[in-house]
Amino acid sequence: MTGKSAPPAKKTAPAAAKKKAVPAPKEETAPKEEAAPKEETTPKEETAPKEETAPKEEAAPAPATEEPPAPEQPPVPRDEPAPIPTEAGADVTPAPAEGSPAPPAEPPAPAPEPELEKPKEEPPSCPLSLAVEEVSENSFTLTWKAPEQMGRAGLDGYVVEICKDGSSDWKAVNQEPFLSTRYTIPDLSSGEKVHVRVMAVSASGASVPATLEQPVLIREILQLPKIRMPRHLRETYIRHVGDAVNIMIPFQGKPQPEVSWTKGGQPLDSSRINIRNTAQDTIFYIRQAQRGDSGKYELTVQINGAEDRVILDIQVVEPPGPPQNLKLVDVWGFNVALEWTPPADNGNSEIKGYRVQKSDKKSGKWFTVLERCTRTSCTISDLIIGNTYSFRVFSENICGLSNSAAVASGVANIEKTKTTYQPEKIPQRDMMEPPKFTQPLTDRTTTRGYSTHLFCSVRGFPQPKIIWLKNQMEIREDPKYIALIDQGVCSLEIRKPGPFDGGVYTCKAVNPLGEASVDCRLDVKVPK
Repeated sequence: MTGKSAPPAKKTAPAAAKKKAVPAPKEETAPKEEAAPKEETTPKEETAPKEETAPKEEAAPAPATEEPPAPEQPPVPRDEPAPIPTEAGADVTPAPAEGSPAPPAEPPAPAPEPELEKPKEEPPSCPLSLAVEEVSENSFTLTWKAPEQMGRAGLDGYVVEICKDGSSDWKAVNQEPFLSTRYTIPDLSSGEKVHVRVMAVSASGASVPATLEQPVLIREILQLPKIRMPRHLRETYIRHVGDAVNIMIPFQGKPQPEVSWTKGGQPLDSSRINIRNTAQDTIFYIRQAQRGDSGKYELTVQINGAEDRVILDIQVVEPPGPPQNLKLVDVWGFNVALEWTPPADNGNSEIKGYRVQKSDKKSGKWFTVLERCTRTSCTISDLIIGNTYSFRVFSENICGLSNSAAVASGVANIEKTKTTYQPEKIPQRDMMEPPKFTQPLTDRTTTRGYSTHLFCSVRGFPQPKIIWLKNQMEIREDPKYIALIDQGVCSLEIRKPGPFDGGVYTCKAVNPLGEASVDCRLDVKVPK
């Protein structure tokens, strides 16, 4: 029972001190001290030294010292049936005696010390955009961006920490901070999952770590081999003799693929061609290309039986040779005909055409008369009478003109020839024809006061004379009628006709070979 009663005594000590501050009637609990005989033995007095801490609690008026035992107050109601007040009453009497040592034991004195401390500088902010750049069989590479706020002291560097999945033990990978925003974590076991975080460090402290949301699985990502052939290399790659050939062809694949070059199924001549391979591309290099370097080269990229192949077609060209067997075939009037044969050497490229030039004996200068002539023969015209001409021909390919030209052995003398003009005799044709109407007159109806026209067309040679008649009477110079003829089209205008202008109109055509006529009826209506 004594072990159980001692703890409540400590808790009730401050309560007893409060009762002292309250008016005396509340101290009526003193009669309960009669229950003290239940605590007969002196061992309770031996426990008094344990209760000496209670007066300290009573002597500390500051509530801050009473806050630590606050969580132990809930068990007090459970011990209410016990004579807790008597114990508290028993402790009340020594309280005044023990009150004197309490003042030196007050701990709240150092409370104002935090106010004297200087404010600390803020550490840098969290690194940004933390991401995994590459994962291999036993390592992976991280990248991130610098924090937005570096702090006044500046950034000392970054610290990378890792923690295996399922563990909470974070270990720093780098011993000292570094300033690079890219870091490769080596010496990892394949198949394990690793959590990663990066902190920015400065003289004022470390930032909040930037952490990957998901752990990184350490395993090599297999990737089939694939050659990324540049677009300009998918067609024939043409270089001139003496030029350097420097080609880089990228590829992809994991693990690192095996790269091989062949030409015609045979390995390349290392004395002429240099090959340098990296994990992501291969470089094909020839210092000075020769025509013998032309051909199709096969690039193969292999990974464990899987492979990808491409063909690189290289053509090394040079200017062609001159045409052969150039000769003058014929000379007539102001014209010359030439013929030749293709050059013996085309410069390892297709001949695109020939350039023909002439030179007269007086000036001695060469002038181009034909460019890109695709045939092996031509005719040159518009030569000047009395001059003597020489001719030469160049061949042309993708490199340009041949270094030399083929010159015709002979010359062409353009002589003046006497010619007589004989005009061609054209037989005379009899064009005489009697009049004939090709378009007759048509009946018309008009309204009084509205002018109207009559039309017909006639042909004949010589041109026939046109006579207009109304009701078989010739219409002479009457201002009411206007008669015209143009290109065989005859027209008669009747101006503001009246009821008496109606009737039968006749058009008669007369020439020395005969005559013809057509007629029509004109009705003039009177509006009601």
